[in-house]
Amino acid sequence: MLQQTQVKTVLPYYQRWLDTFPTLESLATANQQGVLKAWEGLGYYSRARNLHKAAQIVFNEYDGVFPQQLPDVLKLPGIGRTTAGGILSAAFNQPVSILDGNVKRVLSRLMALPVPPKKGLQSLWRLSDQLVDPDNPRCLLCPWTSHCQAYQQGQQNQLPMTETTKPLPHKKIGVAVIYNNAGLILIDRRQEKGLLGGLWEFPGGKIEPNETVEDCIKREIKEEIDIDIEVGENLVNLDHAYTHFKVTLYVHLCRYLAGEPKPIECQEIRWVSLEEIDQFPFPKANTKIIEMLKSR
Repeated sequence: MLQQTQVKTVLPYYQRWLDTFPTLESLATANQQGVLKAWEGLGYYSRARNLHKAAQIVFNEYDGVFPQQLPDVLKLPGIGRTTAGGILSAAFNQPVSILDGNVKRVLSRLMALPVPPKKGLQSLWRLSDQLVDPDNPRCLLCPWTSHCQAYQQGQQNQLPMTETTKPLPHKKIGVAVIYNNAGLILIDRRQEKGLLGGLWEFPGGKIEPNETVEDCIKREIKEEIDIDIEVGENLVNLDHAYTHFKVTLYVHLCRYLAGEPKPIECQEIRWVSLEEIDQFPFPKANTKIIEMLKSR
């Protein structure tokens, strides 16, 4: 949970997660939709899917006991070299190196790395491995000032070097809240892969150049679900930021007209009532739409 997310944000999710899945077995035997629902709002949902898969592997292949050999830990979904090192050192007191953002900063200064850390990973890993003291770690001290090239050169505040960043792409999305004659709402479940894989959403898609929101919604619903709709009033416009891009959702209330819904570009489609919609895991931006619908 702490990958890409601050401690103060994680804490309430962590406690609810442990209440929901108090044992490895309870997580391993849960269905994915329940896992995603427990993670709902925390973002980066591939972490939840990987954690679920890893729990299943540990439960089924290691008799429910977490492996303690680095090669075995690295085989678990979602666990890279730094996470594996963190687990083995913190949980099992093994002298295994890591290379997270803090370690990269310190080592970049120690060796006065002349390139951004991303371009010097091999050198950083080699130094991290060399500096792990298997017998007498001094975790709360910095014993390296006499060896630190950046410190000697007065560059400790300028290193590590940073790469220039480009402006985040901004995507504009038309979103349809489709009602049928029975007052039910159409939702679809995304494919497993990708940023929000396995989550439910209100259907829609990217607005093309010179295309109106209404035309976009009609086109996307026809292409993705193969039904005809009437696009009605604008419910809300929402801005949401992800790590690598920003989106604006233009949400319209729509009326189902004709056609049999088909999951052409999604895993599953359902008609649900507003009362039962909370049973399904949605991305954070979509939960705001649900709140708007309930407040009408």
